[in-house]
Amino acid sequence: MTTNIVRLVIACVIMGGAIALMAFGHWGWGIPVFLIGGLVLLSFFFNENMLVAQYYLRKENTDEAEKWLLKITDYEKQLHRNQHGYYNLLLGLIESRKAPMKAEKFFKKSLSLGMTMSHNTALAKLSLAGISMAKRNKREAQMYLAEASKDDKNKLLAEQIKMMKGQLGQMDKQVQRGFRGY
Repeated sequence: MTTNIVRLVIACVIMGGAIALMAFGHWGWGIPVFLIGGLVLLSFFFNENMLVAQYYLRKENTDEAEKWLLKITDYEKQLHRNQHGYYNLLLGLIESRKAPMKAEKFFKKSLSLGMTMSHNTALAKLSLAGISMAKRNKREAQMYLAEASKDDKNKLLAEQIKMMKGQLGQMDKQVQRGFRGY
């Protein structure tokens, strides 16, 4: 895998070659080469492995998504800084289907690295709320649910948040029935 800086240099060389072709009157070759350089430049900002992994996650094929994410060996060098949080979010989503308690570190790291889209932040906090509920940590789960509902500006996760609040309320009833104070 190439580092992100190498991608940028390759894109500049290809686009420079395309401009030189167009300057010498070879417009037929210059325009397609310029478009190819644009695609290479686009891969600087959006890693192809991340895009394919997101596609497979949407299709709920976590094995294939994990295979594509594992092709990124050093995410700090291979991904643009803005994608670091999303990389950890995707790893957390994949890990949460196998071992939910181990996914917590990926979600926390994705939040600490930051993500530009608020619904992805809400998804990470909602997942952390679910992990906190599984750990029987009600206060932390309520905190993450409140933050997730605040970050979900477009109400994409409103139904899941409502469902988890209901489960949190049932967790209180289970504790009251099961614990008598002895």
